[in-house]
Amino acid sequence: MKVPYSWLREYCDPGVEPGQLAERLAMTGTEVERVGTVGPPSADGFVVGKVLSVEPHPNADRLRVCTVDTGDGERTIVCGAPNVAASQTVPVALPGATLPGSHKIGEAKLRGVRSAGMICSATELGVGESPEGILVLDDDSGAPYAAIDHKKRTGSLTPGTPLNEVLPIVEAVLELEVTPNRVDCFGVYGVAREVHAISAAPLAGEPWAEDAVAEGDGEVSDYASVAVEVPYLCPRFTARVFTDVTVGPSPAWLQARLAAAGQRAINNVVDITNYVMLLTAQPLHAFDLDKVPDGALTVRTAANGEKMTTLDDVERRLDAETVLVCDRDGPSGIAGIMGGQVSEVSEQTTRLLLEAANWNGTNILRSSRLLSLRSEASSRFEKQLHPELCMRAQRIASRLMVELCGAKLVPGTIDVAAEIPAPRRLTLRGQRVEGLLGMAITQADQVAYLERLGFGVEVSGEDLEVTVPPDRHGDISREVDLIEEVGRIHGLDEHLPSTLPSVADRVGGLSREQRLRRRAEDAMRDFGFDEVVGWSFTDPGEPGRLRIAADDPRANGVVLSNPLSEDQSVMRTTVLGSLLDIAQRNLARDVDAVALFESGRVYLPAAMTKPRESMSDMQNDDLDVLAADFPGERPAPDREPHRIGCLAVGPLTARSWRGGGEPADFFAVKGVLEALAGQLGTAITCEPGEQPFLHPGRSATISVGGIAAGWIGELHPLVCRSWDIDTAVGYEVDLAAFVAAATAGEETYEDVTTFPAVYQDLAVVLSTDLPAAELRQAVLRSGGELLHAANVFDLYEGEQVGEGRKSLALRLEFRAADRTLTDDEVSEQRAVIEAALEKIGGSLRA
Repeated sequence: MKVPYSWLREYCDPGVEPGQLAERLAMTGTEVERVGTVGPPSADGFVVGKVLSVEPHPNADRLRVCTVDTGDGERTIVCGAPNVAASQTVPVALPGATLPGSHKIGEAKLRGVRSAGMICSATELGVGESPEGILVLDDDSGAPYAAIDHKKRTGSLTPGTPLNEVLPIVEAVLELEVTPNRVDCFGVYGVAREVHAISAAPLAGEPWAEDAVAEGDGEVSDYASVAVEVPYLCPRFTARVFTDVTVGPSPAWLQARLAAAGQRAINNVVDITNYVMLLTAQPLHAFDLDKVPDGALTVRTAANGEKMTTLDDVERRLDAETVLVCDRDGPSGIAGIMGGQVSEVSEQTTRLLLEAANWNGTNILRSSRLLSLRSEASSRFEKQLHPELCMRAQRIASRLMVELCGAKLVPGTIDVAAEIPAPRRLTLRGQRVEGLLGMAITQADQVAYLERLGFGVEVSGEDLEVTVPPDRHGDISREVDLIEEVGRIHGLDEHLPSTLPSVADRVGGLSREQRLRRRAEDAMRDFGFDEVVGWSFTDPGEPGRLRIAADDPRANGVVLSNPLSEDQSVMRTTVLGSLLDIAQRNLARDVDAVALFESGRVYLPAAMTKPRESMSDMQNDDLDVLAADFPGERPAPDREPHRIGCLAVGPLTARSWRGGGEPADFFAVKGVLEALAGQLGTAITCEPGEQPFLHPGRSATISVGGIAAGWIGELHPLVCRSWDIDTAVGYEVDLAAFVAAATAGEETYEDVTTFPAVYQDLAVVLSTDLPAAELRQAVLRSGGELLHAANVFDLYEGEQVGEGRKSLALRLEFRAADRTLTDDEVSEQRAVIEAALEKIGGSLRA
C-alpha cells in the first residue's frame, strides 16, 4: 500500500518528517517497508508559467518558439509539444532545475534559437502520463478533493508561483506492509486515523460525511435494477446512476495523486473509482449504462466452463464457484476482481452505473488464485470488507463525479443487502488491561486511545463498553484485541517494563536432547565439515534421481497445497538431496572438494509410521522422536524426525581424517561417524546393508542398541551422475537414536596419569566373514580394567593365512591410573584375551 505523504497530511498532519513517522508506525504495528520519493529530486527551479505567445520555429517544423511569463520576466522557451498554445498556464522547469532521472535543465540553442527552460509534461514531472504533450494547468489543477472540505491550497496559478505549492511534484511516499487483519489501513483515511491515534494530531472529518446533491431526472429505478441470486456470496450490492457524464482526462492533482500511489491515470471516471478505493479501501466499478441492456444487472455464479473477456483483453474460462455480475446477454464482470470489456467506460459514455459492492472474501481469494488474476480490488475484497463501506465509497465518488465529470446524480440508490452485521459491543475490564499488559494505563488514556481509533466508548464504573467500528469488525472480536489496541497505542516500546517471565521452581536451560544435538553439530564442525541449511521443500523428481522405487514410501513425500514453485512442492524425506544440491553448486564453481553436513528435520508420509507397541522394549523417552526409513525394527511414531547427514566429495581437509589429497572413501566417513558416536558416548555397529542410492557392496546399515538408525556408504554412480558429481560418500542417521543411547551428559574429564602405558601388538587370524568390529568388541570385553584401548591398524589376506581367512593386527594399550604395570600383569590379562579370541574362531598368527 503506497501512501503519498501530502495526501496523508491533508487528513492528519503529525508535524514530523516521513522517516520519523515511519519509525513510529512500525513500533505500533503498521510496518513501513520503505519511504520513497516520486518526482524530481527537488522542487527548486519549478514554477508556474503563462504562455504569452507561440510562433513556428524558423528552422524546424515540429518545434515552436514560446514566450513564457515565469514571474521574473518573459523568457523564450522552445517546445515540441503539439498541444502548446497561447494563454495556457503551464509548469516550467527553469535552468538549474533537475528532472526525475537526474536530467538537469540548462540554457541551450535548439536549431539556432536560444531556449531558457522547459515547458513540462506530466510524464517529465513524474506525476502521471501525458501522451498528448505538455501538462496544462487550470483552476482545479491543485485542488485535491480533500481540500474542498478542509483546507485551501497554498499556491495560486500566478506566474512565478513555486509549482510545488500548486501540484505535489516532489512527493514522499510511505510503502506500507499492511497485515491482512488491518483492512482499514488499505485506505489512506484509515492510515490517517492510525497516525491520529499514535500522534494525537488533529484528524480531519470523515470524507464520506456529506453526499452529493441529486439533480438528475427521475429515480434510479427508472434506469437500472439489480438482482442478487447468491446473497451469501454478495452480502451487499449498491448502485447509483449518473447522467450527462463527460469522460476525459482527470485534473492534474488527481493524476499526480494516483501516480504517487502507484496507479496509472486512465480517464476521470476510472480515476475517481481508483481514487476512492485508495482513500476508503472499498473498491468500486463503473459500467457504461448504455451498454447494459435495460440497465438490469444480475449477480450469479458462473456456469462451469463459461467464458468472458476481462478489461485486460484476456478471455477467461470460469468455474461454477466464480461469482459474476451479468446483464441479460451474459457476464459483464468477474465480481470483486475485474470488469469486462462489454460495459467498459469510454469517451462516448454519457450515462454511468456506479457499483460499490461487498463480496465473500474467501470466495474472492479462491477465484483470484484459480484465474491467476490478482487486482487491487481483489487484494482488498479477499480480506473481507464490511458491507457498511459500500455507502461510504458511494458518497465520495458521487461528489467527485459531479465535480470532475459534470455529471448529474439521479436520486436514489439501489441497495440490495443481506443481513448486515450488527455493531459488535465488547466489555473492556480495567483490571484485565493491567493484568495482561503488566503495566497500568489510566482509564482516561484507554478511552482516548480507543476513541482516536474510531471506537465508540462508554464508561461503566471501572470498565468500558466499546463499540467496534465497521472497518475493524473483522479484526476486533475479543476483549484481548481491545487490550492489544490500548497497549500498542500507549507504546509498548516506551512504557512496557522489561521483566523476566514469572515461573515457579524452574530455571532456564537446554534439554538433554538439545545439548547432545549441539555437541554433535560442534563435533562435525571440528572434524572439518561445513554446516549447511537446505530447503525442507524439494523437487518431486528428487526420489527418482536417488533411484528410490515408486512403491517406496520415501518416494511419496507430503505434497504442499500452496507451493512456492514446482521445484519446491514436496516435503523432503531425506537430507541427502539437499546435500547433493549444495555440493553440485559448489563443485560447479571450481571448488576442488566439499565436506558438508546438515542437521535438520525430514518429513515422512504416514505409511512410514508404526503403532506405539513396536517401542515397548525402549527405555529412553527420547526414542519417542525416532523415525525409521531403514531396514529392521521401525519404531516411528514421529513423522518429522531430526536427522544428521554428511557428504564428502574429494579429499577431506587436513584437519579432518584422511588428508594427503586422497579422496574420501567408505572408511574415512565411517571414521567420522565413529568419532561422532564417541563424542556422544554411543556405541554403534555397521552391518552390510543396501539403499537404492548407495553403491552395492560399499554400503552398510548403522545400528544403535540393535535398532537400525541410519545408513552409510558410497553413492551409486547413477546418482552421482544425476548431480554431475564423480564420486561421493556420506551417511545419514537419526539423532533421536543417538540421544537415546548416549551415555554422555555434562562435560567430563579424567586426570592425565603420569604412569606410562604398556603397548602390545596382536595379530589374529580369523574367518573373513567375521567383522573387525566384532573382533575388537571381544578384545575390549575380555581386557578388563587394565585394557585402555584396542585399535585395528592392519589387514592382511593371502596364501600365508589360507583361503577364507584374514589377519587383523590390533594395538593394545594397557594402563593403570595408580602404578606402572608389570610384565606379569599384562601377560596375565593378555592370556585372558587370547582365550576369548579362540571362542570366536580366532587364533594368534605365528
